[in-house]
Amino acid sequence: MNDSRAVSDSDPAALRAVAVTVALEAAAHVRRRRAELFGSDRPSGGEGHSVQTKSTDTDPVTIADTESEDLIRSRLGQLRPGDGFLGEESGASHGAGEGGVGETTVQWVVDPIDGTVNFVYGIPAYAVSVAARVDGVSVAGAVVDVASGDLYSAAAGLGATCTDADGAVTNLRCTPVSDLGLALVATGFSYSAERRAIQGRLVAELLPRVRDIRRVGAAALDLCMVASGRVDAHYEHGLNPWDWAAGALIASEAGAEVRLPAGFGDDGEIMTAAAPGVADEFAAVLAEIGAAAPVPA
Repeated sequence: MNDSRAVSDSDPAALRAVAVTVALEAAAHVRRRRAELFGSDRPSGGEGHSVQTKSTDTDPVTIADTESEDLIRSRLGQLRPGDGFLGEESGASHGAGEGGVGETTVQWVVDPIDGTVNFVYGIPAYAVSVAARVDGVSVAGAVVDVASGDLYSAAAGLGATCTDADGAVTNLRCTPVSDLGLALVATGFSYSAERRAIQGRLVAELLPRVRDIRRVGAAALDLCMVASGRVDAHYEHGLNPWDWAAGALIASEAGAEVRLPAGFGDDGEIMTAAAPGVADEFAAVLAEIGAAAPVPA
């Protein structure tokens, strides 16, 4: 196969293989850099030359984030040189690699470390997320839980799997829960104090209606937990495409009913994924308490 045909290939299975390859390589780098940067100690509040902030003082970015994104961009530039790229740290471009010309409709959407606060504090819940979108729709994706080594992946129409650190593969499926009162729900919060205040009130309204709430701190992992049945639903306001592009596809391919925001996190739209047995009731309760509407920053 010549290079131009390889670049134009938008087969979901082929894109899934690329996503898995680069996500695993980036996760290995992140795992190694966590030990090099912080050792076994937790930095006090994430202080130090390796940690800076972005949108607010509570929104950190580390040198490992930028290194991971650079690694992913470089590898995609080798494997898929004409594809588009959207990364959390570096934004969008028309070609993943230097000199990329954007010859295809494929765009790679990348979160180099989802759960950076957990990464900084040494909480083992952070991930590398890589998704391929065709005409704005995710068709392949991989999420690697860096600490555990679990690899979640999916391709449109081909299902979702989890491969653990020993190589054992599990086909993913949502839970059969049918009563929202028995549903374990994951969520997350914004770095904006104004949006957090509203989100806190919404959680207080939702909590009596469900089994319990979990806040892991990495939306990509939350969505993979919906897919694997570790939680029954997830919702969050103000997520960006790199937060959900891979995880939402994985959840959907595992049977979840997924609602995606139309744009970027500044709009404050809600993103939801729920096991099919509670999806309608969950949506109705979110609407009843006012959570279905966008939450301004």
